[in-house]
Amino acid sequence: MTRDPRDRHAATRLPGLRIDSCNLALRDPEGDGFLGDRASQTAFRDLLDIRRRQHFTGQRDPFGRTPTRAISKDELDLVLVGGNADAAHLVHATVEDHAARLAEVVRCFLTQPAWQGVKRIVIGGGFAASRAGALSVNRAARLLKLSRSGVDLSLLRHDSDDAGLLGWVPLAPARTLRSHAFLAVDIGGTNIRCGIVAPRLETRDDGSRATVLERSQWRHAGDRPDRATTVLRLAAMLNGLIAHARTRRLQLAPFVGIACPGRICSNGRIATGAQNLPGDWEDGEFRLATALAEHLDRIGSRAPVVRLHNDAVVQGLSERPRMLSVARWGVLTVGTGLGNASYTNLGC
Repeated sequence: MTRDPRDRHAATRLPGLRIDSCNLALRDPEGDGFLGDRASQTAFRDLLDIRRRQHFTGQRDPFGRTPTRAISKDELDLVLVGGNADAAHLVHATVEDHAARLAEVVRCFLTQPAWQGVKRIVIGGGFAASRAGALSVNRAARLLKLSRSGVDLSLLRHDSDDAGLLGWVPLAPARTLRSHAFLAVDIGGTNIRCGIVAPRLETRDDGSRATVLERSQWRHAGDRPDRATTVLRLAAMLNGLIAHARTRRLQLAPFVGIACPGRICSNGRIATGAQNLPGDWEDGEFRLATALAEHLDRIGSRAPVVRLHNDAVVQGLSERPRMLSVARWGVLTVGTGLGNASYTNLGC
């Protein structure tokens, strides 16, 4: 029997699709960091800080003495829909600054071999889900169109909390998709989200009707746990969902798909890019799939199989049904950093 190419960590070939690149680390030619850092959520706050110090129009800073990093996304969004006029000016000006940077970063990615020919890019991540982030993405899309770059930007259709789970539908092995539902995890530098995903391929075979039936979340950044504690807490969250599925009499596949930052090796090791996760996840001896599986309850009569992939890849794949009409497409996830992945639709 031929092994399903999806039945491995960091799979690059799916039915009708090739994952060309992910976690592409382009150095910033004008600084010490990475190019994507210019358009991250952190960069937006740095730009707002500059605007506050140098360019506000009133007699005093409309945000008072509150540090820029302490201003929540909700506060910024409220300013945009009817807040203080001086504060709105600052945020709108910052959106314009950030959009110019985002457009510049997109142009640089398009020059890379793994991104050449990309015609559509979906923008995800927590920042893009905010009003300020959406305005920046829409403005960057307009700047790219005016410069005739040949690429279209669009916002993630799903809630970003769901996209990192739903993207496992095209990644899950065929035997998993024959079941009613499976477990998925999205590990970030601030939160860990777990959910029960129903592919619903009997309704639409392209996966566009997939849904998250149940979800749990842990904001681990405030707790600052070590790696071992994080694994145990994650196992407890998943075991809770397994029990929930049993109570609802859901047919649950013995499979767990985990999206996490960094470069994932075929043996399940996280090689680089996990610096924002609690503990040393890049330890050469550490295998998250193995460590987690030791604490998971059986599903039916079988121990769950655990597979890992890059979080930007998974989030981008939640948009695959909308990308079937183009040969090449990509994803950028705007968060603390800038995640990225590019794809080719085979036979398109």
